[in-house]
Amino acid sequence: MKIALAQINPTVGDFQGNTQKIIEFAREAAKSQADIVMFPELAVCGYPPADFLDKPSFVARASEAMAEIAATATAGSPLAIICGYVTAAPPGSGKQVANSAALLRNGVVEFVQSKRLLPFYDVFDEQRYFAPAESQSLCSLAGERVALTICEDAWNDKLFWPSRLYSVDPVEELMRAGGSLILNISASPYYRGKRELRHRMLAAIARRRQVPVVMVNQVGGNDSLVFDGASFALGRDGSIVAQASSFAEDLVFFDSVALTGDRRAVDPNEDAAVYQALVLGTRDYVRKCGFSKVLVSLSGGVDSALVAAIAVDALGKENVTTIGMPSQYSSTGSVEDARALAANLDICFTTVAIHDLFEQYGRALAPLFAGTQPDITEENIQSRIRGNLMMALSNKFNALVLTTGNKSEMAVGYCTLYGDMVGALAVIGDVVKTEVYQLCRYVNRERTVIPLAILEKAPSAELRPGQKDTDSLPPYEVLDPILQAYVERYETPEQIAAEYHFDLATVCHVVKLVERSEYKRQQAAPVLKVTSKSFGMGRRFPIAVKVQV
Repeated sequence: MKIALAQINPTVGDFQGNTQKIIEFAREAAKSQADIVMFPELAVCGYPPADFLDKPSFVARASEAMAEIAATATAGSPLAIICGYVTAAPPGSGKQVANSAALLRNGVVEFVQSKRLLPFYDVFDEQRYFAPAESQSLCSLAGERVALTICEDAWNDKLFWPSRLYSVDPVEELMRAGGSLILNISASPYYRGKRELRHRMLAAIARRRQVPVVMVNQVGGNDSLVFDGASFALGRDGSIVAQASSFAEDLVFFDSVALTGDRRAVDPNEDAAVYQALVLGTRDYVRKCGFSKVLVSLSGGVDSALVAAIAVDALGKENVTTIGMPSQYSSTGSVEDARALAANLDICFTTVAIHDLFEQYGRALAPLFAGTQPDITEENIQSRIRGNLMMALSNKFNALVLTTGNKSEMAVGYCTLYGDMVGALAVIGDVVKTEVYQLCRYVNRERTVIPLAILEKAPSAELRPGQKDTDSLPPYEVLDPILQAYVERYETPEQIAAEYHFDLATVCHVVKLVERSEYKRQQAAPVLKVTSKSFGMGRRFPIAVKVQV
């Protein structure tokens, strides 16, 4: 059986566009004489649709779209299609909808399999919306008894995971019923290391069951989530026989009998993957929101340099405008470094000095500030002036502002509400400072895009004379491991201090900063997720708390 893996980039709610894309990919598969073409989980409506699932009209449109795809792409054709969509839940289930996969053949929806395991951790909230399937069954395709599964259904192998989240294993039950081929349609978001994890997990299933396994994954950015695609087909020994691209739409073919297939080159370097994820996430966020142009505040520092490079790769140099807003505390070198970066990227760079505006603020506030000394208030005023200017330009020129704060800063609150946090998307908000430098070196792998002076200078917000980040924070080589352990792995201060041989008081100080800054993070722009635990929808903590450290 010749199976086509159609790795597509759907947009949530765009039934017309998604349907047309599915039909086009199906026609390409038919031209190559595929027997069946597989599309990702919820491909018809896009994933994750969230509370759109509560609208009956949304569910009705999904069924209408599936009927259109069946009639247009399979009537009078030997091609069969497997595609994810949303269906009405069974009466009495307590839910309105089910997450389903349809087998389309001969112009009709011939078979429907609903998802049984509904994830409820990290960014997933499927138990809020979907009714789980009570049981599943095999379907027949070209002489094969096919175990059709949907994403999480394949993520509960008791011999792979040290502990399981569910009491049932759909793959085990379907194989016990006589399955000879496992097909899995997924919308599995990317994070660093996720591609390797998927392969190891599904390869373990292929080897133990001694059957081929085919997984087709969604690609593209939807809000904070980036889907990497990287679909593949495995032989009975778990080896990769067919491989689709990472971070791009693709159509590859796999022969389940001859165990041959197309192999796209996939860069195993995880810094490359993170960078590609940020580029794709930025491009899709901007374009799917109906915009084409972006603005970046270019300070001459490493964070804004990386964001500018990502923006150019995502949207093209003609769609990126950068603004320098020096104050009396900005060094001449920083302005020149920003100018050099813009020249290397061949993008527009304009400066708007804020010294006079800052002085006007000072005069206006002088009567109210009488008897007080300058402190962080004046630093934040500078940042908020810049935020105001960026939003004025955004309104005037219909361009989205990309924020430039990294995960280390967001974690400890080293950022200004309504200042440098202003913007539509936190591009590197899930990248700690030390990894920002790694990604900058990746950008410079072939030529110097980010000037070496930017990479070599000590990090500074330049909001007061001689300021350095280490005046307020531990060195990033100390801070970042603490944050990764506490935020991403939920380790205690004592565990972190012992693991890294750090001073416990330093660790506790960082943890207190993290907890005190929750109110800032919940007012921040959406963060592109590239780690196992990012700030945003996958990390839910109350704001008004008293945490014992």
